[in-house]
Amino acid sequence: MTRPLVFITGASSGIGLALAEHYAGQGWRLALVARRGAEIEAWLAARGIAADTARVFAADVRDVDAITAAGAACIADFGLPDVVIANAGISVGVDIGLRDDIEQVRTCFDTNVVGLAATFQPFIDPMRERRSGTLVGIASVAGIRGLPGHAAYCASKAAVISLCESLRGECRSAGVKVLTICPGYIATPLTSRNRYPMPFLLQPEDFARRAAAAIGAGASYRVIPWQMGVVAKLLRLLPNALFDRAFAGRPRKRRAGE
Repeated sequence: MTRPLVFITGASSGIGLALAEHYAGQGWRLALVARRGAEIEAWLAARGIAADTARVFAADVRDVDAITAAGAACIADFGLPDVVIANAGISVGVDIGLRDDIEQVRTCFDTNVVGLAATFQPFIDPMRERRSGTLVGIASVAGIRGLPGHAAYCASKAAVISLCESLRGECRSAGVKVLTICPGYIATPLTSRNRYPMPFLLQPEDFARRAAAAIGAGASYRVIPWQMGVVAKLLRLLPNALFDRAFAGRPRKRRAGE
């Protein structure tokens, strides 16, 4: 129980699993959350990670009662984490002109925004009382500027950036850090079906190493890889007319079912 503890949502694949792998290698205790809890259990068994150093909580972050209960159970059974990483998220293309896609917008916000807030909620007051801890929100470079065909994802990640910024100001005086991480393109199941170029594509283990370094350094905001941060800033500075022209005809992200 003297070893540091990290709580990670969306831990069964992609970025979440890579972060779990990294922190396990650094000797941390793991509290791992995913809808597919059995997959994480199998991964822990295959890796030989003992039960006294890891806990698995099967929960869907869209279910506020389930994810807040997972957080409360972690505190009660395993201790208050040093780091909480709200990583669970989805990405799907939408056409706002189609009625069915409005439901996809709702699902995206329920997962990426409400789910992130619900992940943090059980830990905020206990961390304030302890006067230490780090809350990490996984946003995206896509949240910096809206891309055609990505309305739900871009808007939800923009909301994550703002939510974490607000929370950072609320928690700072209590000694609790809040870090926003904006990944660029990472080679995960989330990006595997993209039908457009993905510059500066990172492998999940490279992202996890850089993310953990940012967390350890006490950063408040980090784009990974840094090259995508430069691209994002340039895009932010582009006048609307030039931005619209640059992305005209760009392939849209696949819609649900495509």
